[in-house]
Amino acid sequence: MTNTENMSNKQFPTEAHPTIALFGASGAIGKSIAAALRAEGRAYRVVGRSAAALQQHFGDDPLAEIVTWNTDDAASMRAAARGIDTVIYLVGVDYWKFDLHPLLMQKALDAAISENVRHFVLSGTVYPYGLPGTAKVKEDHPRQPHTFKGQMRKQQEDLLMEADRAGKIRGTVLRLPDFYGPGVDKSLLDGVFQAAVSGKRAMMIGPIDTPHEFVYVPDAGPALLALAANEKAYARTWHFAGAGVISQRQFAGKVFARAGSKPRLMVFGKWMIRLVGLFDKFMRELVEMHYLQTAPVLMDDSDLRKLLPGLVKTSYDEGIRQTLAAMRA
Repeated sequence: MTNTENMSNKQFPTEAHPTIALFGASGAIGKSIAAALRAEGRAYRVVGRSAAALQQHFGDDPLAEIVTWNTDDAASMRAAARGIDTVIYLVGVDYWKFDLHPLLMQKALDAAISENVRHFVLSGTVYPYGLPGTAKVKEDHPRQPHTFKGQMRKQQEDLLMEADRAGKIRGTVLRLPDFYGPGVDKSLLDGVFQAAVSGKRAMMIGPIDTPHEFVYVPDAGPALLALAANEKAYARTWHFAGAGVISQRQFAGKVFARAGSKPRLMVFGKWMIRLVGLFDKFMRELVEMHYLQTAPVLMDDSDLRKLLPGLVKTSYDEGIRQTLAAMRA
C-alpha cells in the first residue's frame, strides 16, 4: 500500500476534477466547508491521516475525493496536493502537541509549492495576539503571544506569510474565535448543549460573565471559501468575528431556555483546572490559555465584511435552535 491512498475510487470528468483540497478535513470546520462545496455542486478533495475518519464523514458524497497522507513522507504530502489550485489548511494537533503546528505547516507548504498550488488559506485563531491591548482587536494589532501555544500558532502564520512575500505561493489567514454548532464536540460550549439536552449539570470554564464571542460553524465554511476565491484576500490576514458579544452565562441561559430546562452550571476556576490537570492532559494544557477567560480577544472584522459583503452570521438564538435540533435528530 502506498503512503497516499485514494480511498474513493471516484472517476471525475476533467471539468469536475477537484481543484480545492481541505488539508485536515475531518474536523468541524472541514465538514462545514465540505457542506458549502456540496451545496454548490463542486468536487473537492479531503485529506487526512485517518482513512476511517474521512470515509465516515465524506464517503457517501460523490463529490468528495478521499486521500490519506503520511505527514512524515514528503512524497505522500506532494501527492495530496497534486493537481490542486487552492489548499485550505485545517490540520489540528493534540492540545499537548502544539510544537507540531509549525512543523506540519512547513511540510504542507513545501508540498503545495512543489506541486504549483497557487492559493493557500490557513484557518487561524486568536492565540498569536496574546493579551489584547484594545477592546476590539483589528488585524494590525501587535502579535505578542506570551504562551507557548500562541507562539506556535504565530510561527505557523509567519511561515505562510513569508512564502507569500517570497512569491512562492499566495497565502492568507482567516482568524476565528471559539465556535459552536451541530457536531462540534471540542468547544467551550459543548458541555452546555449536552447538559441542556440530558438535564444534567453543565461543566464550564470560568469566569463566565466576561464578554466573549462565538462563531456558528456552518457560517465558517462559506466564509473561508469566499475568502479563498477572492484574489484581493491574499498577502494579509483577516478576522471573522462572532455574531455579537455575549457572556458564557448568557449563552448558556439561551441554550437551557431553548431546551426547556432550568440552567444548572458548575464553573471551574483556574485553580480547579490546575487540580484536574494533574490527571487530565487536556485540562493541564488549558491552564496557560486561561487568560482568554479574563482578557478575551474580541475581534473587529469590518475589513472582511467590506471585502465580502455577502457574509452570513447566524444569530445566537438561531444557531442554538439549529444545534439543539441536530442533537435531537
